[in-house]
Amino acid sequence: MSEDIFDDESMAFVVLINHEKQYSLWPEVLTIPSGWEQVFGPQTRDTCLSWLNDNWTDLRPKSLIEMDGN
Repeated sequence: MSEDIFDDESMAFVVLINHEKQYSLWPEVLTIPSGWEQVFGPQTRDTCLSWLNDNWTDLRPKSLIEMDGN
């Protein structure tokens, strides 16, 4: 059984963001998908997860936050 690249703690990771201010943990070795840009890293997987925990406090998409007026 092969390990999922997204779970491989020996790899470097980056944090991506899209236009809706949603984030993604992304292996550095993979091409960044269209519509996403790097905002943190490369760092260890755990460091990127910690950054996400500290910075992504509202999981709602930007458009929904704006609709709510917050």
